[in-house]
Amino acid sequence: MSAHSVTEPSPGRKRVAAALVVAYALITLLPLMWIFATGFKSPPDSIAYPPKIAFEPTLEGYVNLFTTRTRVTPEQLQALPPPDGLAETIVRNRDMVIAGPSKFGERFMNSVIIGFGSTFLSIFLGTLAAYAFSRFRIPLSDDLLFFILSTRMMPPIAVAIPIFLMYRTLGLSDTHLGMILLYTAVNISLAVWLLKGFIDEIPREYEEAALIDGYTRFQAFVKVVLPQAATGIASTAIFCLIFAWNEYAFAVLLTSGTAQTAPPFIPTIIGVGGQDWPAVAAGATLFLLPVLVFTVLLRKHLLRGITFGAVRK
Repeated sequence: MSAHSVTEPSPGRKRVAAALVVAYALITLLPLMWIFATGFKSPPDSIAYPPKIAFEPTLEGYVNLFTTRTRVTPEQLQALPPPDGLAETIVRNRDMVIAGPSKFGERFMNSVIIGFGSTFLSIFLGTLAAYAFSRFRIPLSDDLLFFILSTRMMPPIAVAIPIFLMYRTLGLSDTHLGMILLYTAVNISLAVWLLKGFIDEIPREYEEAALIDGYTRFQAFVKVVLPQAATGIASTAIFCLIFAWNEYAFAVLLTSGTAQTAPPFIPTIIGVGGQDWPAVAAGATLFLLPVLVFTVLLRKHLLRGITFGAVRK
């Protein structure tokens, strides 16, 4: 009789687990692939019923996303010189001309500035606070940690009006600084709690050895603790960026022009006769890329960070 391991799954269970993982991946990726494909459809194909799987790809959605267009009469269209470039050709096929660039580029850059700015500030402050809670005796530390966590429990709509009135008084409405500070205040609770768990797993003996060698407390923190907590910092940064990148409620209420981010702008893309779904899908596709690239670059740290401290020797 062959030996059977109680910890090693059987081949049948492995196949079932693999099938479940593949099915889950397909179900998860299907909406994203559909959005990506819709960005290359023409407006009629994007709303066709039944939905078209096979279609002739076009860049009309991306052209409409980055330009503003105006309709002209056939006589005015014939009086114009030949189209200069692919974008102009696509637009003229719809009896329109390009009037100028759209605001998507500005809104996208606002998302980059606010998202990455608030993430950096959340990680910076959260790491310092988590180190203090982990290494020093702080009176009522448990109560303080619960208070910090409770700020994450509050639904945005419950504090939207007070924040709006406060920002209007302070002159922070529709500003990059105001949105960065707000997203930092929301994310810092997550950063403190996650990073405290990572720092707790780092042996204190490392810092004590550094202090004996003549390092100051701050030098020991920078040269010993931070490198050991890099996986936790990377994992926390991804979660903070995802929240700041996708946040919609505060962005709608507190911004309208100068600091408006992409989430409230993309749904307002209007085409001829209704919503321009290819342009919306193109905007959503481009909006996914920075977070996707950021997550892929830190994927090793993310996997290590999630399992950090799970197995102890």
